[in-house]
Amino acid sequence: MQISGNIRKLQGQRQDDNAVRYALPIGDALLDLSPFIGKRLKLSHSGKINCVHCGRATKKSYQQGHCFPCMKRLASCDLCIVKPELCHYAKGTCREPEWGEAHCLQDHIVYLANTSGLKVGITRAPNIPSRWIDQGASAALPIFQVATRLQSGELETLFAQKLADKSNWRALLKGKPEAVDLIAARDDLFIEFASEIAALQQKNPEQLQPLYEAQPWALDYPVLAYPSTIRSLNLDKTPVIDAQLQGIKGQYLIFDQGVMNLRKYSGYELTIED
Repeated sequence: MQISGNIRKLQGQRQDDNAVRYALPIGDALLDLSPFIGKRLKLSHSGKINCVHCGRATKKSYQQGHCFPCMKRLASCDLCIVKPELCHYAKGTCREPEWGEAHCLQDHIVYLANTSGLKVGITRAPNIPSRWIDQGASAALPIFQVATRLQSGELETLFAQKLADKSNWRALLKGKPEAVDLIAARDDLFIEFASEIAALQQKNPEQLQPLYEAQPWALDYPVLAYPSTIRSLNLDKTPVIDAQLQGIKGQYLIFDQGVMNLRKYSGYELTIED
């Protein structure tokens, strides 16, 4: 097998048995990676990078696959994407108001996830469970549904006083995390921050809904062996990776020689062969 093209981030789908199955968008194809786990796989970077938005050639990738002009222009590359509490659509300063309406003025979910440990996060409602798969969560629980990205960011910031809002990627790739009772963790948050939650609900009546009936989701990743030592593989420094693929978790390919965050290389032109 040999296939070439510009790549995008991994696409993961949760199966009925909670197993995650991965495919890689490359060129116009969608390459199923399941058959290659446990086998040698060769990735070769041609040196070419194309912006994932406009397609122009770029010497350096910004914001996970964008050229510099798109990174500066697009609302999807703004700081408020990683810090939703800074969403400024209501101030009239969104770079692309129509994009903001389609992505930020939509229902969002605040959730708890067990990645490298317990964390809080947010995502648009249609992105469940793909957001959790991208993060490599072993379990996740929706705890609030809200009407806008800003509201989700306000709740996330509130809960982040007690919980992490980021994963430790090295710990994530060393094995499965210790099990966490997500429902008990949710209930503890609701009790501890009851007055702050009530104040936010008063500002936005009917728009902040606690999800008392939600149940945890489980996710199992196709990993044969986790590395004892984490070594990061870099296509800019080592354009050819020829190693055994031992597993996939989140956006990481786990090889016997190291790990690679494939999302970092969105827009790179690769040739993949077994």
